[in-house]
Amino acid sequence: MEMIPFRCRLEDDSMRQASLIEALIDPRLGTNDRLSKIDALIDWSPIEAIVRKLRTGAHGRPPYAALKMVKALYLQALYDLSDPGLEAALLDRLSFRRFCGLSLDEGTPDETTILRFRHDAAEAKTLEACFAEINRQLEAKGLMLKKGTLMDATLVAATHNPPKIAAGPGATHPSEPGATWTKKNGRSHFGYKAHIGMDQHSGLVRQAVLTGAKVYESEVADQLISWDERAVYGDKAYPKKARREALKQAGIKDRIAKRRHKSEPPLSPHQQHRNDLIARYRAPVEGVFSQMKRFYGWSRTRCHTLARNAADLFAVLTVFNLKRAVQLLAT
Repeated sequence: MEMIPFRCRLEDDSMRQASLIEALIDPRLGTNDRLSKIDALIDWSPIEAIVRKLRTGAHGRPPYAALKMVKALYLQALYDLSDPGLEAALLDRLSFRRFCGLSLDEGTPDETTILRFRHDAAEAKTLEACFAEINRQLEAKGLMLKKGTLMDATLVAATHNPPKIAAGPGATHPSEPGATWTKKNGRSHFGYKAHIGMDQHSGLVRQAVLTGAKVYESEVADQLISWDERAVYGDKAYPKKARREALKQAGIKDRIAKRRHKSEPPLSPHQQHRNDLIARYRAPVEGVFSQMKRFYGWSRTRCHTLARNAADLFAVLTVFNLKRAVQLLAT
């Protein structure tokens, strides 16, 4: 008679008990309506194909499934959690485990595992790729209206405090080289600038770029245009002759504000009125920045490199779009 190792029998019994518990508990336990709707909104198989390349499991103990980890990062962004906070929430909240696909008998990633995965995803630009795929799916559902793109940028404070005055003007922080200086309304700011292109009327963010604070808005504006919209709206930071010509050639309405140059006469009443109308149409984009800072903790970054902070930005904008998409489908 073949003897089954005692340890194997214990592990099998443990797995059976955990599965039995899952079968017997109230199916409503741990449900979260918002997370359930977000989860059902997306076909996660293309996301799984993107993120599975991050870890091969060739060395060391087998890693957690990459899709479970990236969904955990979306929860982290949605609820503005630290790495230890996310670990505690995954241990404590059944709704979080359901969303990530972690069973009751499955281990929970600790804060170090979360940190390493987040850094790996940042270096590979995985969250940018996932943002693009999720936007592709939202577009396929008819949620991207493409009537116009609203361009704008907001300043975000660096993780570290600004360099001391003795370091000289424009000095960078040795531990955070991606953060730079700029001035706005007479005040100096040290950190980053988040640039976005928002879909008019739907309120979904289509494009985004994170730079140091000193990068002028016009330098990255072309990356915020999707080139399939009917119009592009921008304030006085965005006019550029080549950009206006490119929009004209693409058949896209130029709704970028007129800026007076020193050698030119003052703006005419008609030009000023046009600028005022553009500002009115552009106003909704400020709501994205307000939510980023109030709900998602993005008044200050938390990482030390531009790439890692950019990944955090794309995680935040992804969950912002998913929440917005659920609202749009409910109306």
